[in-house]
Amino acid sequence: MKHWLRSIDPSVMAMAGMRMVSAFIELSAALLMLVFNDVKKALAVNAVLAVVGPTVMMVTMAIGLLSLADELSFSRLGLVALGIALILFAIYK
Repeated sequence: MKHWLRSIDPSVMAMAGMRMVSAFIELSAALLMLVFNDVKKALAVNAVLAVVGPTVMMVTMAIGLLSLADELSFSRLGLVALGIALILFAIYK
């Protein structure tokens, strides 16, 4: 098991770790909704999750792009940045 973990790219490990943290937050939010048993409080918890999701996506994308920056041309990095900007625009518009 230790040998397998050492063979994983650190950037991939960080990205997977961020997604695990995100999953923990989502599960915790679902449990809080059940504990509160109130629609208003559940909507408040859901509003917080609306911020967490895009933040985790941006952080994981940044980690991945930083690890690929030396392999991609500026035009391709620009296209990726444009795609991320369009996703964020669609989420918040």
